[in-house]
Parts: sequence; structure tokens; C-alpha cells
Amino acid sequence: MILYDGSAPEWSSLAAGARVRSLAERYPCLRSGVFGRSGMGKPLRCLFFGEGERAAVFAAGQHANEWICSPALLNHVEALASAWAAGDAAARELYRRTRLCFAPLVNPDGADLVTGALRRGRYYERAAHIAAGFPDVPFPSGWKANISGVDLNLQYPAGWERAKEIKFALGWTRPAPRDYVGAAPLCAAEGRALYLLTRRMAPKTALTLHTQGEVIYWRYRGFAPPGAEALAEALAAASGYALDEAPDESGSAGYKDWAIDALGIPAFTVECGLGENPLPASELGGISAAADAVCARLEAWCAAS
Repeated sequence: MILYDGSAPEWSSLAAGARVRSLAERYPCLRSGVFGRSGMGKPLRCLFFGEGERAAVFAAGQHANEWICSPALLNHVEALASAWAAGDAAARELYRRTRLCFAPLVNPDGADLVTGALRRGRYYERAAHIAAGFPDVPFPSGWKANISGVDLNLQYPAGWERAKEIKFALGWTRPAPRDYVGAAPLCAAEGRALYLLTRRMAPKTALTLHTQGEVIYWRYRGFAPPGAEALAEALAAASGYALDEAPDESGSAGYKDWAIDALGIPAFTVECGLGENPLPASELGGISAAADAVCARLEAWCAAS
């Protein structure tokens, strides 16, 4: 089992793609796919595990400067696949009962901008021009958005108009390094692709990894489906993270919000690690451990539900 440990070379969309393909080649329990294209035309890659009826979706890397969640999620996938390959009974039963989809890097263009894999060219210059209008946000380390300046986790049709009102009042009224909701829900290719993938999967639960805060958000504007509270408590116990309410300025139009509101399923935003984004690669071990714990607990619930 070869887990990414945060060492050189820097993480990038190419490294993520190579890891996805390598995992699918080495483990027969995994199947790779492409669920869309980014604004720059990069493939949005995913991995599928299982042949059962009960589906779940796990996503990471929606925010550019939270790229560390991408290798953390892939570390979990490799641990799961390795257990299956070793004949682990629980992993084999999970494979039989569930269909799991892992989308490890939803925002490859933005991640490349933050990690330095994208340093020149028209897309870089356009991002730099956008950033120049927001001098209080460091560039590129403060960049959360996709390459066009749309915050992907403010793109989903669950209180989008409310999110727009809040963010516009705070000055995020145009393409920006963060917090711009876009011209309309799902106008960004990456968010639309994750939305469609999730619709196709028809999951019983969904989870998205972010940084930072070591908290788990599990409700949408005070609402959660039946059973979600007990499951949230189990995820908190597994990870050591606290349960919390999303701040009002960030409490609408997210992926978790849409999954709860539109699909009626338990869904979670897990804010991994502590510090200032982007968290350093040296934090990957702890983040991977927490991600592995929450994903494994949610997978077990999915198999048993």
C-alpha cells in the first residue's frame, strides 16, 4: 500500500489523475471514471467501489486552497481497496452491499493555481487579474474559487438566492478568489458535474471534505433528515471533531445543503485540520486519519441502512 505523504512533488491535478489511474489498475475492486470537465477542460476523475444497492458519494477539493483533502480522500480509498485485496471480511461485505463513489478533486484548475502547478498562461493571467481586484486576499494562496472566480460550494440550488444576497452584501458581487456565488446556480462546470454525478448515483448519504476547523456540519438551516443526528454524533466520535452549525454567511447553497434539501439524505461537510488555508502538507497525516475515520464510519452506516 503506497499512501501519499505530502512530500515532493507538489500535489496537482496531474498527480491526482495519476493516483486515480494507478489505484484502478492495481486494485480490481476499483473502477475509474470521468464525470465531467473543468473550466480548463481537465477531466474530473472519480473512483467507484462496490456492486451493491446502497450508494454514497464522497467529494473533496471543491475549494482550491483546501487541496490537501484530495490526497487525504485517496489515502482512504487506497486503505479500503488494500483491505479488500487482503481478503478483509468487512471490506468484502462493504463491496457486496454498497456502491461508493469518490470524487477526489472537484476543482483541479483552482488546486493547480494554489499549489503552483499553474504558473503562466491565459488562465493564470485571468485569475491574477481577478485577484488584483481583491487585494486583501493573498494570491494565489487565498484562492478558493474555480479558475473563473466562482466559489463551487456556493453553486447548489439550496438557498442560492439567500447566499447571493449575503455574499453580495459583503462585497463579493463579481468573479473573485472566494465567495462569489456565480451568475446562477450550477453555472460552473465543476459544480454542475458533481450535481449530475450525485443525481445519477442516487445516494443514501453524501460527504464533502474541506479544511479547516475540525468541525462537522450536518444540518441545513436547522433541518436534518431523520437519523442524521445520531449519524453525525457517530462521525464526531470517530474523528474527534465537534458538531457545529454552519455560520449564517456560509449556511446556504453548499453541496451538503443541497443533498439534505433536495435529496432528503443525511449529508455532511467535514472541516479537517486546524490552521490557515492552505494547510501545509505536513498536516496530511492527521487529516488523512480523520478523513479515513469519518468515511469508514459513513460507509458502515450505508452498508447497514
